[in-house]
Amino acid sequence: MSLVIIAVVAAIVVGALAGRLSTRRAGRIREVPEASLATAADVEALGISRGGPTVVHFSAPWCGPCDRVRRVVGQVCDDLGAVAHIEVDLDTNPVAARRFSVLSLPTTLIFDVEGRQRYRASGVPTAADLRSALQPLLA
Repeated sequence: MSLVIIAVVAAIVVGALAGRLSTRRAGRIREVPEASLATAADVEALGISRGGPTVVHFSAPWCGPCDRVRRVVGQVCDDLGAVAHIEVDLDTNPVAARRFSVLSLPTTLIFDVEGRQRYRASGVPTAADLRSALQPLLA
């Protein structure tokens, strides 16, 4: 009986550790190593702004965390003023999701004024991290 309890406790600990390791990067904004330039078709299809940075986040109606991203991105974009915000529904625009290798929801991409993808986050970024990524693009 005690071996069964030890095995169950060990399985719970291993599962919790594996879950923590798999989500430790969730929401972190990371720089895209080789900034890929959005094509003219991307600019037109997504509505990427040429007047300032653009935050594009991929979501779906059934995605719970997408609501939190919408609020965070909306708040930061309102505070900074010169930042465009575009939400792309994964269900209605799967081509754009494939084009930018969106494998999970929510995914947030940040483009500079020239249309280069500079940053990416999977999960819910914090307002402070998002603001920090956008500030240098506003100069």
